[in-house]
Amino acid sequence: SACAGSCVRVQSPRAPFGRLLSGVLAARAVTVQAGAWLILWATGGLTCTPASAFTSARTDAGIRPTCSEIILRQDVLKDGFHRDLVIKVKFGESIEDLQTCRLLIKQHIPTGLFVDPYELASLQERNITEAIMVSEDFNIEAPNYLSKESEVLIYARQDMQCIDCFQAFLPVHYRYHRPHSKDGETFIVVNNPDLLMYCDQDFPILKCWSQSEVAAPCALKSEDICQWNNMKYKSVYKNVTLPVPVGLTIHTSLVCSVTLLVTILCSTLILVAVFKYGHFSL
Repeated sequence: SACAGSCVRVQSPRAPFGRLLSGVLAARAVTVQAGAWLILWATGGLTCTPASAFTSARTDAGIRPTCSEIILRQDVLKDGFHRDLVIKVKFGESIEDLQTCRLLIKQHIPTGLFVDPYELASLQERNITEAIMVSEDFNIEAPNYLSKESEVLIYARQDMQCIDCFQAFLPVHYRYHRPHSKDGETFIVVNNPDLLMYCDQDFPILKCWSQSEVAAPCALKSEDICQWNNMKYKSVYKNVTLPVPVGLTIHTSLVCSVTLLVTILCSTLILVAVFKYGHFSL
């Protein structure tokens, strides 16, 4: 208070020296940090622009979740030599306007089975199924060892109880097989079909499933050809195996003898009935 208004403050000589020292240390720290970043970038190969790298990473992450799986299940119903092949397809992710898409199933029929084209025509008239035979040179009466594989195109229909589901139905029949010497049973393997899809609109998600393009009729009774997308899918079963009973070679003599005797007996009875009850005019 004694030197108020007349006293002059004298700054300590230590203050400028301290600020100078801290500035030097800060500059060295920045230099060290910059050198460390350069070393990390050089060793890590991060020579590209980081913004583009992060952008592509976000884009990939956004695409992957949309590539869900298509689930296909193939079952064979009924017993005996006359079966029903039922195929169900479910999409793993809901697609808007799925009604604009059509699903075509290309089913390979092994030599142990056959599809009756006359039966298919009857089912089409009753609007039960929509299927056409691709292979025309085949005999439905031929046994397994004299027949060839065939193909059938089945136009699947949307399942009314499932928005993202399709289903198809095809009647199949067993062929007769050669008799075996020991085992009285053989097996038929029905492989998974080709799944073809065609949409009137271009859905980006279809690129996740499409493998190639296949030319096939656009509809059952249409002569127009469409480019269908061959879709990849996940099957519930690897394939379907059907057991078929076959005869034994040791029973050949017995079966032939009994068959011949029954044929002679029935023919004799028919001739007796014709001569007894028939009316002949000369």
